[in-house]
Amino acid sequence: MPERHVVNPLPPSTPAELRAARGQARAIPPDLLREASLRLGVMSLLGAVLWIVGTLLGHLSVRAVSPPGDRRWLSLEPSDAVAAVSAAASLALFAYTRRTKRDPRFVLDVGLGYLLLTTLALAMMTHVTVLFSRVGVAAPPIRPEISWAGVVVLIFAAIVPTPPRKMLVAGLLAVTMNPVSMLIALARGVWLFGSASDALLMHYQDYLLVGVAVVISHVVTQLGRQVTKAREMGSYRVGELLGRGGMGEIYLATHRMLARPAAIKLIRPEMLGGGVGEPAELAVRRFTREAEAAANLRSPHTVEVYDFGVTEEHTLYYVMELLDGMDLETLVRQYGPVPASRAIHILRQVCESLEEAHVRGLVHRDIKPANIHVGIVGLRHDFVKVLDFGLVKTTVTPTMPAAHDEHSLATAAGLTPGTPAYMAPEMVLGETVDGRADLYALGCVAYYMLTARLVFEAETPFQVIVRHLENEPEPPSRRTNRVIPPALDRVVLDCLAKSPADRPQTAADLDRALAAIAIEPWDEAQAARWWAMSRPLAAAVSAGGESPVRNPS
Repeated sequence: MPERHVVNPLPPSTPAELRAARGQARAIPPDLLREASLRLGVMSLLGAVLWIVGTLLGHLSVRAVSPPGDRRWLSLEPSDAVAAVSAAASLALFAYTRRTKRDPRFVLDVGLGYLLLTTLALAMMTHVTVLFSRVGVAAPPIRPEISWAGVVVLIFAAIVPTPPRKMLVAGLLAVTMNPVSMLIALARGVWLFGSASDALLMHYQDYLLVGVAVVISHVVTQLGRQVTKAREMGSYRVGELLGRGGMGEIYLATHRMLARPAAIKLIRPEMLGGGVGEPAELAVRRFTREAEAAANLRSPHTVEVYDFGVTEEHTLYYVMELLDGMDLETLVRQYGPVPASRAIHILRQVCESLEEAHVRGLVHRDIKPANIHVGIVGLRHDFVKVLDFGLVKTTVTPTMPAAHDEHSLATAAGLTPGTPAYMAPEMVLGETVDGRADLYALGCVAYYMLTARLVFEAETPFQVIVRHLENEPEPPSRRTNRVIPPALDRVVLDCLAKSPADRPQTAADLDRALAAIAIEPWDEAQAARWWAMSRPLAAAVSAGGESPVRNPS
């Protein structure tokens, strides 16, 4: 049984662990680094636009001040070549940040190279190419000024998280491009000024800006470290965001010692009744009780809870196994209705999960397609996991003779548990709820699987609820062109009975009714073929951000 505690990171003990801990403390979470690499791409795209527009406006300004008939504004200058190369490099970096699968830290290091290239181009434009075009014209005087190179360094430090030491080195190199360009102009004889010290004097203010950029980079990286520290939950380190469920956000997590991937769910602040005072303390106690109950479920078709706890900041979390596959809502939405034999195969596995929970006195109360995961476990395909027992309600049963109270974590925060399209009438009416409410919801899930349609459809959630209370559902076979055995029609309609007494009384009863339907069973060979053909499309859907393939809830 997971231990109840307010968690803190496990202290490192060996020198290797200490070095690793220090390295991790400096690390910014991968998802934030990816976002930063995308920002770098946007910045480079903006740079390309500015190089192109700035060059065009420069030629138009020459035309505006030239006498009529003077066509020098159409001639190409050395500065145009610098701008063209810089624009091409900017567009290349933008494309690279959008398509590369490299470590985002490497992409950000490439960005430092882009910073140096940009400041070199700006320095050449200011001190070399323009002067080459003005031979015989008086050179500008030497006076201290802030150049575009210093401004670009500041912008880079604020937008792209860079370790302060790297920012110091890159910034010094970047702003030194101006004095170097001046010395090149001096050596070529196109700008005659005193000495190298004059070049440094003209741009000393840029070096001061580098100091400011280092401070900015320190602040930005410190914020990243704070995010990393805030995401450390007990023995797990939190990584990228996987998705959002009914009660909170779900992240990829890794166990510190075992390197075992997992999914960690952070409970939304509103689940704590505002996060302070007596409601928050009550919610923490209920969360602990309910997570403990869910962690004790041992059915292979119930998502395994590895750990749970409460951080010092009163964030509730629990850690679950990481799943490979997709939820039923995604499956039906992307691939259409499920054949009757496959639907029975999936429903029977859900029944096994619910039967154990109901015997232990737990009612899920939010059975819906999004909370039923179908995927691959080991060598088995179409293996079902029931998710999100965070809305469980403890009831009195022979095996659990005394419940602590009748409210769940969700109701403690004033939230309505369940989803209207799958909500049993007794839940809507606030009556006593037991496992038969889950079987009603499972009947709605079966209906959706078989038809890709909800049992009752309406414009508003309230209208849906009213229809669940008053209307009789049509048989699934009347709402699809697919073949549905009459016996399966009857089982689904039995689950959708308004009165709990008219439904199957237990999940085991429902399982037996499904097993008795005369139909060619859905077997492992069929499931394996389906996943072999559908996995590429499932991966494409995940990459598009609509529904993660490895989505635990």
